[in-house]
Amino acid sequence: MIYLLLSILASTIIFVVFYLYKKLGVNTFQAIIFNYIIACTVGFFGFIETGRDLVRIPSESWFPGILILGALFITVFNLAAITTQRSGMAVVSVATKMSVAIPVFAGVFLYNESTGFLKLIGIILALVAVYLSSIKSKKGITIKRENLIFPLLVFVGSGIIDTTINYLENFYVSEKDVGLFSSSIFAVAGIIGICILIGQAVMGKLKITWRNLAGGIALGIPNYFSIYFLVMALRSPGFENSVIFTLNHIGIVLASTLIGILFFKEELIQKNWIGLVLAIISILLVANSQ
Repeated sequence: MIYLLLSILASTIIFVVFYLYKKLGVNTFQAIIFNYIIACTVGFFGFIETGRDLVRIPSESWFPGILILGALFITVFNLAAITTQRSGMAVVSVATKMSVAIPVFAGVFLYNESTGFLKLIGIILALVAVYLSSIKSKKGITIKRENLIFPLLVFVGSGIIDTTINYLENFYVSEKDVGLFSSSIFAVAGIIGICILIGQAVMGKLKITWRNLAGGIALGIPNYFSIYFLVMALRSPGFENSVIFTLNHIGIVLASTLIGILFFKEELIQKNWIGLVLAIISILLVANSQ
């Protein structure tokens, strides 16, 4: 359970960093790319014992999986940016957090995890809680028909990322390779991002600032640990993976909302408070469903 709490904490710090990006004028795209480089560096130097570990990465059975994950990290981020521009932050928040439904149902069908009444009710309440906690207007969320494809792709892409991490962790990643596996995902995403920056430089559209580099550092450290601790939580005995994913996502919703109230003076509408209550109920139901 400690790994799950640490993953929620790391993911909540990511929320805080993103919030500060807007206030400090950080170029989000550049900071995201630098964050991948920092995240893989943290893993390679903090959790890898010898240089021989790096050499054997291409021969590992999970190597094709990290290529897919690295590409998905960049792709989903860009889709999230487009969705934010066209439909707003609330839509991105709902699409990302409700994607927990994909790894949860994958756990049921791929790993024969339980589908008890309390668990199903808890998962449904968790999804409702995510929606109600994320919207910031009494009218709810509205999306133009021509823009609907973008949040759908964010939803599917985010769900595939979690499901793929879960699958690789279950069948291919040994316990001693968790750090190497986590670092390698960010390394692939970072390499792809650097290629994009090189392309921008060639076209004369690149302007790197220390503010963006600092933003990448501030994001990269908690980002690495959010993945590392999530993988360790999935390995912990006592809870099924579908339970871990549900508790992780709803825990992030609760923690980020509370931080928004306490430190950023965010005001909640009635639907947000209902969402928080449902989030707490869903946690109790899911955690006690086994």
